[in-house]
Amino acid sequence: MEMKGLYTSLLEKKKAKKKSFAVLLDPDKLTKESCKKMIQLGNENQIDYFFVGGSLLTDDSLTSIVNQIKAESSIPVILFPGSNNQICKDADAILLLSLISGRNAEALIGQHVIAAPLLKRSGLEILPTGYMLIDSGKQTTVSYISNTTPIPADKPAIAACTAMAGEQLGLKLIYLDGGSGALNPVSGELIHLVRQSVDIPIIVGGGINSKEKARTALEAGANLIVVGNGIEKNPALLSDIASVVSEINSLAKVKA
Repeated sequence: MEMKGLYTSLLEKKKAKKKSFAVLLDPDKLTKESCKKMIQLGNENQIDYFFVGGSLLTDDSLTSIVNQIKAESSIPVILFPGSNNQICKDADAILLLSLISGRNAEALIGQHVIAAPLLKRSGLEILPTGYMLIDSGKQTTVSYISNTTPIPADKPAIAACTAMAGEQLGLKLIYLDGGSGALNPVSGELIHLVRQSVDIPIIVGGGINSKEKARTALEAGANLIVVGNGIEKNPALLSDIASVVSEINSLAKVKA
């Protein structure tokens, strides 16, 4: 499938060694007012993307959240769907997640088949993504809902081989995730080995709740880091992490 603007941009940033920062918004955890505050913080700190979605949505607020972001910001909106019903044509793109770390056929391909006709009509830029759950020290919502076992955190070689297989299957992104509310982030060692094993951009999320953890992920090889739960608990974290991304990008520019 033809890749359009956002994927091309990610490839260009990777080539230039420029890092990106996305804020994950879970519609279940937001009111219109709290969403407005997050959008304002995103605008002020010039984040790169808003990801929207969650493992379990209990109401129909996805579309309203996407439209609110589009009305109040020019930052691209990328869907991060937990199921095939989390599709909104008003977003800019969708991470078409195939849970390659597990063996649940529904999460690998089943839900994608059901969603395919709607996605084809939607006009969304489709970003085929190898989604890999990494053990974070506790069971997360996504591992429970997907009925899959995360890759052990101390087995980076398994993660690297899984990522390689995803790339060889034609997936365009690798997403290493500890899950929402992760006790521990994905380790720098694991990220580094995956980075050495694939050429496609790597997204890392889950458990990044400090500047130090953000820096570790980025310096280990993440092209894009995603923070959600940490910012919900501490909004100041958004500007802290944005400053780390800006600093790393400034250094890369000087070296270039």
